[in-house]
Amino acid sequence: MVQKCIKCHRPAITFIRYNGSHLCDIHLIEYVERRVKKDIRKQGTIPARSHLGVALSGGKDSTVVLYLTHMLYQKRPDIRLSAISIDEGIGGYRDKSLTIAHTTCEHLGIEHHIVRFTDVVGITMDEIAHQHDLLGECTYCGVFRRFCLNTKTKELGITRLITGHNLDDMAQSILMNFVNNDLQKLARLGPHRRVQPGLVPRMLPLRTIPEKEIMLYALTKNISFHMGECPYAFRAARGQFRDIVEMLEEANPGTRHSILNSYDSIREMLYQMFPATALHHCDQCGEPTSQQQCKTCVLKQRLKL
Repeated sequence: MVQKCIKCHRPAITFIRYNGSHLCDIHLIEYVERRVKKDIRKQGTIPARSHLGVALSGGKDSTVVLYLTHMLYQKRPDIRLSAISIDEGIGGYRDKSLTIAHTTCEHLGIEHHIVRFTDVVGITMDEIAHQHDLLGECTYCGVFRRFCLNTKTKELGITRLITGHNLDDMAQSILMNFVNNDLQKLARLGPHRRVQPGLVPRMLPLRTIPEKEIMLYALTKNISFHMGECPYAFRAARGQFRDIVEMLEEANPGTRHSILNSYDSIREMLYQMFPATALHHCDQCGEPTSQQQCKTCVLKQRLKL
């Protein structure tokens, strides 16, 4: 039996388990866009003459958030939009996704900037992987990516950086920080309300949207994106928490939303417990850090760069 959309009785393309709704393609699009707009409003008004940057990998999440941001702000001539892609130097993976990212930006008329690890850090992720460091590829990649994004956004004069983190990502991050007893890191989790000197605050428009719904939205809207998976992802500690969250969601639909809502309910308390850390300039590169040297420079020394 073909299930019907609860809104219009057309054939449904998906079943939203956490609220028991069957939705057709039209109402799925409406459902996603309505929640994205609602959460963007919660994350703060975009002032006139703002320059927004989107961290664009070419995957479904970052590509969808680029489309949505463009859709929401294209009629505001006082808002400038740019996309920034990071080329970590992962052969057979990142080169393909960057091709799609560039084509997307050309289609939307958005300026596209590519920052390469080789230019900023002096090494590729493939070269780092060949060293078999115990820290693992994801540690290096995460630190170096943040460094590249922060330096490029400041260079371009970007006032807010938009990322494609979805509900699954948020639930995993929150759970990881609780399990690791890292409440200070949890307090720094985006979207950022406290603006630290030398750092660009981040917005997360997809934070309430499950990964499956983003995939369906992209397919329904005929949005092209890269479907590959990073060859080094299997070593990431996050994979264990992804499995845990998926298991909990399967057994109790709505678990991901509950984790996010619980975090949101204690954010103010976390801000009070962990005031913004005083930052100064790194001795080596000048970037903001709470230590004598930033994590990027520490890792570069570990790699003897």
